Formats: sequence, structure tokens, C-alpha cells
Amino acid sequence: MRLQRKQLFVAVVTAISAQAALAADQEGTLETLEIRGSELQEDTYLAPRAASGTGLALDSLETPQAQTVVTRQQMEDFNLNDLNQLLSLTSGVTVERVETDRTYYTARGFDITNFQVDGTGVPSAYGNIMGDLDTFFYERVEVLRGANGLMSGSGNPSATVNLVRKRPTREFQAQARILGGSWQQLRTEGDVSGALTESGSLRGRLSLAVEDKESYLDRYAKQRLLGQGVIEADITDSLLLTLGHSEQVDATDSPMWGALPMQYTDGTSTDYDVSTSTSADWAYWDNTTRSSYAELQNLLDNGWTLTARLTRNETDSESKLFYVYGKPDASTGLGLKAYPSRYDMTTETLIGDIQLNGSFLLNGYPQDFALGAQWYQAEVWDESNYGQGIGTNLGAEEAFDGSYPEPSFDSSVDGSEWTSTQSSLFASTRLMLSDEFSVLGGLRLTQLDVEGSTYGDSKDSDYDLVPVPYAGVVYQMTPELSLYSSYTQIFNPQTKEDLDGDLLDPVEGRTYEAGIKTLLAEGQAQASVAIFATTQDNVAEKVGTRPGGTSGVDDYYRGVDGMTSQGVEIDWVGEFIPGLQTQAGFTHLVIEDAEGEATRKQIPRNQLTLAANYQLPALPELRLGTVVRWQSEVSSSVAEQEAYALADLMAVYQWTDSLKMSLNLNNITDEKYINSVYWDQAYYGAPRSAQLSVSWNY
Repeated sequence: MRLQRKQLFVAVVTAISAQAALAADQEGTLETLEIRGSELQEDTYLAPRAASGTGLALDSLETPQAQTVVTRQQMEDFNLNDLNQLLSLTSGVTVERVETDRTYYTARGFDITNFQVDGTGVPSAYGNIMGDLDTFFYERVEVLRGANGLMSGSGNPSATVNLVRKRPTREFQAQARILGGSWQQLRTEGDVSGALTESGSLRGRLSLAVEDKESYLDRYAKQRLLGQGVIEADITDSLLLTLGHSEQVDATDSPMWGALPMQYTDGTSTDYDVSTSTSADWAYWDNTTRSSYAELQNLLDNGWTLTARLTRNETDSESKLFYVYGKPDASTGLGLKAYPSRYDMTTETLIGDIQLNGSFLLNGYPQDFALGAQWYQAEVWDESNYGQGIGTNLGAEEAFDGSYPEPSFDSSVDGSEWTSTQSSLFASTRLMLSDEFSVLGGLRLTQLDVEGSTYGDSKDSDYDLVPVPYAGVVYQMTPELSLYSSYTQIFNPQTKEDLDGDLLDPVEGRTYEAGIKTLLAEGQAQASVAIFATTQDNVAEKVGTRPGGTSGVDDYYRGVDGMTSQGVEIDWVGEFIPGLQTQAGFTHLVIEDAEGEATRKQIPRNQLTLAANYQLPALPELRLGTVVRWQSEVSSSVAEQEAYALADLMAVYQWTDSLKMSLNLNNITDEKYINSVYWDQAYYGAPRSAQLSVSWNY
């Protein structure tokens, strides 16, 4: 069944590809409406305007919050093929790889739960990403740090990740890439875009990719299929209709459910080979993610734009998994126990979004305004069929060699079924008071209703028209230099449960930010410094763990008041000197509880990221680059990871205007490090590896 699904998908996208390629070969001549658009490739790390923070199309100097944008050029230079790799290069973001196929993200000391696609909020059922989201469908990724209750409905003061899709282009363009790498990795990509009619009033874009790879981890392997099709049609001179569908299919063999025990029974730390895995030979975890959307944009006579979008997302997950729990004896290796389970999940989300954007004159200055409404309903169903033999003692090698026999999964059944419905209204404006001063303000009203249960516990909750205000001030000292400050309230419903299985009350609080941003090198580069302070009440703090639940363990929490996070972020991006493209950032954090004691020590207090490439003046066909990531020590109750640095190298040779070859060397020092201490278990990051790719552009 798993193979048949993949074969059917390949057949369908191949047929679509052939038809689209033939149609796209026609030239367009009609001057068409261009409300949105994207090119196949950007040649800079400095990004265009973004609206993920306020709903207003503002450039970075006009936005009173810290922001990082990763462009398509960076994704291609450093093979940032999934969201985990991309966010690991984003200033201030920590990628918590707790398992091979489940990931959390944090920023400024707190979990990132706000995700958007083209500026529309996308709810997350459990606050994590299953599998690793591929970046092939997206032109750029915007990360707005700090609270963002105005556009997302909840003001979690970490960050908002906005994925901006590729869009059809008027002129015919095409790109193909083949990539090979360590552990038998093979990836092929194709991307074609252009006019589908002679007039150019109908345009399309098709993006297809296939990947097959093994891993440095024992027994772990993954096959991936990707397909996205987008059609744009000029209904009238001012009305644009966009239809799109994307699909990501992952078939994963022997994934880790949970990870490695980090502590022996005597309290000393374990130390395994980097390749060690607790997964069984028979284990698998397949995830399919589909997204379909229809968008209508109307350019009104007064220059305002009315945009309506309807999106349907669906995720299907099927798995047989093997979890190993307990602590081993340091001398015998005994003490670990088995926990097999079959787990299936389906989520269906329907999102309706409408926004009105424009500007008006007041006191001789253009004033920006945005008004919007969003409704979504997310239905979640999951079921755990627990295997026979839960609690079986494992031999010293049996926990790690994959040999544990597949049991029947009929010991017991439990699961979840719940529906979350949210309705919200928002309004935001930027008022220019003078040539130098602008004031930004906004308010979002959110109503949230959750009905259903999860593993025997009720998830019922109801919040009526919760207001989340936002305010900011920008002082434009010169055209190249601005000062800013902003304030946002925090309201964030939680999915964490207490000892009795009841949901914790929402997190509430406030966050402040101030900073300076400046353009350099005649506008080709930008630098910024931000300071921030956040206070939150009822923040979930883990109290204990017991076997059970969807992850092999059932954690319970308590709400903690008076948690504070404050720090400094420094960012610089762009072409500071001719030929040198850079994006870099440094973050310093202080996270304390109400008594002033350090808390959430699993999050690094200091982080440094640098991505750079240089075009050699003597040999302009060659670009050389590097990536450096450094973080300070992190720790949990059972594990500690000392400060470490990772370094990558890249080289790109442009053989012709259309053909280039890229070589990427990752973790060149072969550093051994723990991916994350976010959970009580963990596993090691990838050792030294290499990737070679050839790209063709037309």
C-alpha cells in the first residue's frame, strides 16, 4: 500500500508536468495585473517588504520588531531543503530535534507556535512539526521575532514563521536540479513557470521533487515526493484569481520514537556512538500533508486591495513505532523497557481569511491601514493501538540493534478526537505624524472554542472575544537609520495538561521591544540591534513523566507565574562589500522565574549564526562560502550539552549563464553533539557529510 501510493503520485505529477511544460512554452503579450509574483531565483540575501507582523506591507526599517528573512538564494546556496535546516540558520531560533521525525522550535526562550503561509495563520494541533517540512515550495521564509498576537491571534512572545509560496511568472522560466550526498542521498527537482495562453492572462507554475536517502543513524531512511501546482488568472484588469495545491509525501523507515537514554541509573551520563538508534527494523512513520487554496485579489479604484483566501489543509499520519524507556545500568546495560505502539492521526483544517489593505492621505502624509477577519476550524483525530509486551525488559543490545520482534498491536486502544474553532477580527494602521515619526497600532479580537477529548481527558475550553492590542513607534532619523519601540500583550491558549489531565489556563503577559535599524553600503545591506523584555504568567513547567500518551510518555505540567525573558539580538544581512553576501546574528538571553532563578536551561543563553559567500574578483564564476553556528551550553535534569560550534563550507561554480555546480561540506570538524535536551531523551547530530548538486536555469 505504501509503495502503490507513491507510484500513483509520481504518475499524476508526471502527467501534469508534461502538460504544463507544453503550455508554458507559449509567449505572453498582454499587460496583466501583478498584485503578487515571484521569480525562480533571487541573487541577494536582502529581502523585500513583508507583512507577517502587522498586515501592512512595510520594509524592515518601518517595522518595529526584529525580523529575519531567508531568501530562495540562501536556500539554494546552503541546501536548506527543510524547515529544520533553514531555521537553524535564523538568528535567535533554536531547533529542538527531539526525535528524528518530530521537532519543536523556540525563540526568545519560548516555543514557536505561530506559523503562517502567505500571511495567513495556520494552526498547529500539538505545537510541533511531524516529519520535516520541505522548503521547496517557498520563495522565502520570514521570521518575525517577538509576540505577534495582531496577525496570529495568540501573542506567544517567541516568533512567527511565515512561509511565502512560489507564484507563477509572466515570462517562461524553468529550473532543474539534481543533488547527491552522503548516506546515498539522491534528490531531483523541477520547477517550471510561465504563461499558459498566448495573451498571458492565464499563468501557471509547477514544482516537483523526489528524494531518497538513508542516514547516519542505524536503519533510518526516508523517501519523499513533492508536488505543487499554482494557476493565476486575470479575470478582469483588476481581479486576480489564484488556485493552488501542494502535497508532501514522506515514507520513513525505522524512525526514532523518543530517543536515547541520557543517564545511567547511578546518575552518570551515557555516551553512545553517533549512529545509535532505538528504533526497530519493522518500525515506520509515514506522513502526507496536502494543502489546497483559492485566492481572489481585487485591486479597487482607490488603490486599495481586497483579498479573500480559502485554504484547506490535511495531514495523514500512519506509523508503527518502538519506544525505549527507563535508565540502563552502567556496567550491565540492563534496565531499559519496551513500549511498542501503532499510531494513526488525521487533521483537517479549513481556513477562511479576508483582508482590506490600502492607504489614505491625512495632513499631507499617506497613512496605511489594514482590516481583516479570519475563521478556522481544525478537526483532530488520532488513535494509539498499544502493542503486546509493553514493559518487557530489554537486553543490553536489544534496545539498540533493531531486533525486537514486531508484536500484535491489540493490547489496548486510546486516542483523541477534538475540534478547535477560532474566529478573529483585526485592524492595524500606520500613521505618519511627520517626515520622521510614525505610529503603528492595532487590535485583534479572538474567540476560541475547543470541544472534544484526548486520551480520556476533556479538551473543552471557550474564550470569548479576547482583545490583544499592539502598539509601536518608529523614528526615522535619516532615510538610512530608524529607531523603534513596540508593545504587545500576550494571550496564548495551551495544550499542556496538569496532573489531573485538565488543560492549563492560557498564558498571559506583555512584551516590550526597542531597537535601531540602519541601511549600509548604499542600501545593499542592513544591520539592527534589538533589546526586549517579556513577562508571562501561567507558563507551562514540566512536573513529571509517566508512560503512556502519543509519544510513549505522558508529561504533566503546572502553570508558573512571573517568568521573564529579556535579551539582546544583533543582526546584519546583505552585501556589505562588493561580492560578499552575508546573513548573521547574535542573541543573548536571560530567562528567570519569579524568584529570579535561571529557568528553561534547555535553551541556549547565547547563539551566533553566520552564513556568507564571496564571489572571487579574479574568478567571478566561483563563489566560496561558509556557515558557522555556535551556541552556549544547555542542560536538563538528565542531560548536559557543552557549548559547541558547527562549521560548513560551500563552493558554487557557474559554468554558463544557465548551468552551475555546487559542493557543500557539512560539519567539517566532525563535531559530536546532542541535538536537543528539550526532552529527557535525546540523540546525536549528524557527523561530517557532503552534497554535490548540478542546477540548470532557463
